Amino acid sequence: MPHRPTPPHTHRLPRHPDLPPPGGPSGELRLLRTAYRWQRRVATLTALGYFVLFLLLSAFAPALMNRSVSGGLSTGLLIGLCQLPVTCAALIVYEYTAARRVDPLAHRLRRIGNHR
Repeated sequence: MPHRPTPPHTHRLPRHPDLPPPGGPSGELRLLRTAYRWQRRVATLTALGYFVLFLLLSAFAPALMNRSVSGGLSTGLLIGLCQLPVTCAALIVYEYTAARRVDPLAHRLRRIGNHR
């Protein structure tokens, strides 16, 4: 009898029984993912975008950054000092959108999952 080679070992992905079945609340789950993704992107791009803008201006527009705005305050120092309020604004927007969009969807999905 000829020797048959053994089939290669196939890796199986783990099953996730806690995920909703197709046709159930999957539309709401998709909405939750979209809302959370939007929320992360806006907050991250606001804070990091402002910081990157500051770095680019510092590197490529030193004349603008050294220009005096008022007394001894330069444009670069003013933009740098505004970094903290911009970061706080990004956090406030993150919390606001979480409370208005993401959390209600998550609570509704949790309720649906608990009723099964």
